Amino acid sequence: MTVGPNDQQASDRLLRALEDLGIEHQPTVAEAARVRGSLDAAATKNLFVRDKRVTMWTITALADREIDLLALRPILKTRGRLAFGSEQRLRDYLGLRPGSVSPLAAFQDTERQVGVVLDAGLREHTHVLAHPLINTRTTRLRVADLEKALIAWDHPPIWGGL
Repeated sequence: MTVGPNDQQASDRLLRALEDLGIEHQPTVAEAARVRGSLDAAATKNLFVRDKRVTMWTITALADREIDLLALRPILKTRGRLAFGSEQRLRDYLGLRPGSVSPLAAFQDTERQVGVVLDAGLREHTHVLAHPLINTRTTRLRVADLEKALIAWDHPPIWGGL
């Protein structure tokens, strides 16, 4: 999929919203995965999942962490197994394209239908890398500021050992 002008505009709105909250962020190169060691920030991997009731979450873990979806069930109090959310659901609920999931997507969830799960291991880092709604951009922000933004957007994160 190609990135459209609406994706760029949504990303720009998100970055302005972070600034409005007094949150400093540093745009990084699109090839952040290639240079992430030089950015002094936690690299992450992100999932968009749902349960049988169609309750949805974004899950953000340290990049080298294995995510055990079965172990998450009691933490999230799911009904049934966790499964990956469809591309259509990702677009409908978060306005994202595949590959763009990050905890910053909570900015788009004004109906508060998607929960946010963060790996407790992120707290061992000062900064984290995240896609600002588009996978051709990456931004670096403090982990504490990520939590501040999520709370401001009425998406207090669930911290868990993944």
